[in-house]
Amino acid sequence: MLRTTTDDRVVLCCPDKFRGSLTADEAARALGAGVGRTGRTARRLPLADGGEGTLAVLCPRADELRTARVTGPLGDPVDAHWGMRDRTAVVEMAQASGFVLVEGPNDPVRATTRGTGELIRIALETEPERVIVAVGGSATVDGGLGALEALDFDLRGVDVVIACDVDTRFSDAARVFGPQKGADAEAVAELERRLERLAARYRLERGVDVAALPGSGSAGGLAGGLAAIGARLVPGASLVADVVGLRAELASASLVLTGEGRFDATSLAGKVVGHVLREADGLGVPAAVIAGDADPALAAGYRVVTLASLAGSTEAAFRDAARLAADAAALVAGGP
Repeated sequence: MLRTTTDDRVVLCCPDKFRGSLTADEAARALGAGVGRTGRTARRLPLADGGEGTLAVLCPRADELRTARVTGPLGDPVDAHWGMRDRTAVVEMAQASGFVLVEGPNDPVRATTRGTGELIRIALETEPERVIVAVGGSATVDGGLGALEALDFDLRGVDVVIACDVDTRFSDAARVFGPQKGADAEAVAELERRLERLAARYRLERGVDVAALPGSGSAGGLAGGLAAIGARLVPGASLVADVVGLRAELASASLVLTGEGRFDATSLAGKVVGHVLREADGLGVPAAVIAGDADPALAAGYRVVTLASLAGSTEAAFRDAARLAADAAALVAGGP
């Protein structure tokens, strides 16, 4: 039988997406519904780390979204969303240059970030105070050259911030991401040579050694390319958390629930869950992770409930993720 509590402080529900089953907003709603069963008050704060879904987290309202027709990853036109949050423009490269936009096999040697550059240029024309570029989910390994050409190598003096979800360096992008985007060994070697040439070009023409920048390999080097013309690279999870006010929300919470599709070592290396756990620990707020599945060795050190354990299998968890996430939240929030 479900226990209820008289604790009147909020339970903060701040998950990332559960890839393939729940968006961050859907996950937060499910966790909040489970908390509500216990008599406690839930507050929802969906999060992202610079990957797909960042635009939806930072610009959740329809009136914050804009649409533009731009060049897709393989050259065909696509209708891409971008957003305005107060005086900050938000561009998610997956909307213009994302792997999900490719119909059929991807061609990572030909794939271009030009459409992302076109979106940034359109955003710059509104004269924002800042542009946030989320760089996860790309189909590209072009070192950002397509985007820079669309921008005429000019950010117009605007503060452009790249929300990176990995620390991969520029020269490693082909080896790390190429195979994920359809590159065989020969293509990876070609892409490595391309990135080496571009790193030399950016160093010579712009005086920026992108090869030495952590995160510069994000999105197949788009992050490094934009850094070469003045953009700043920052960890995406902390950037998004700062924009939506995570720390202030944590300060008034009695418990925080975060989560994602799989809790493993990468979760603690620049991802949403790791960031939330560190922030909660710093403020002395109890925290729990609700995940689709988890690495048992890592989960042993944290309070973790997995949907797979509740459902009996990972496959079953995928099929009924929202209900199971609510069940897991009720279990944690109603517990001792």
